[in-house]
Amino acid sequence: MGMIANIQRCSVHDGPGIRTSIFLKGCNLRCAWCHNPETLSFEAQELFHPELCIGCGMCAEGCFSGARVICGREMTVEEAAREALGDREYYGSDGGVTVTGGEPTCQADFAGALLAYLQEQGIHTAIESNLCCSPEALKKVMQHADLVMADLKIWDGEKHRQYTGAGNERILENFRRIDKPLIMRTPVICGINDTAEEIGQIAAFAGQLPTLLYYELLPYHPLGLSKGAGQQQKFEAPSKAAMESLAREAKKYCAQVRIAGRIIE
Repeated sequence: MGMIANIQRCSVHDGPGIRTSIFLKGCNLRCAWCHNPETLSFEAQELFHPELCIGCGMCAEGCFSGARVICGREMTVEEAAREALGDREYYGSDGGVTVTGGEPTCQADFAGALLAYLQEQGIHTAIESNLCCSPEALKKVMQHADLVMADLKIWDGEKHRQYTGAGNERILENFRRIDKPLIMRTPVICGINDTAEEIGQIAAFAGQLPTLLYYELLPYHPLGLSKGAGQQQKFEAPSKAAMESLAREAKKYCAQVRIAGRIIE
């Protein structure tokens, strides 16, 4: 059994092509800018969206406006796969299923079994991970993934610990263990990692990884603040000009660089 936060269909943001994204509950990091705070807890939880509340006083009977929702349901591998396989005709030659979160390696047995099941059905599989896990957990999940997407958020280990709750030593080690096609990503957060020096250091590391497909910069957005969960902070979004400048710095070290999916020439 696995604890699922959400299954998002027809996604175009969690890997190549049209995909079904399966969000697992539970994460071992606490990033100050988290945009999926509803996936941090390993337990099912009630989320409250005050902007949707109509003050009907009918909470006990069930929320009719969607202001109160339960996030988290236990599912078997077969149940989760069945929902994903219902969309297989839309995947084409590029799409497939991405297991994300939360953090998939926190439910490594379930995530690995789900990915293996989907591979047996001929589905392209991908994982999104923070790589802050044991080598054993990474292997369980990665061995059945056709593509790995992983973040390197901050180069300095102590600064990484300050803003995520853990250092990055294990993350760097796990990046070197990846033997599948890899997309490395960095969420660009103003005042934390939005300097040429910071992005240059990360890009230089990325450029040395043998299976790297491309390095991607993701501009911060405040989506997580509206989800009614977590204690994340609010940051300014980087400007388009700032993102372009950082991408040019990254291009010094990586053959292909993207900004939120857009290839930088």
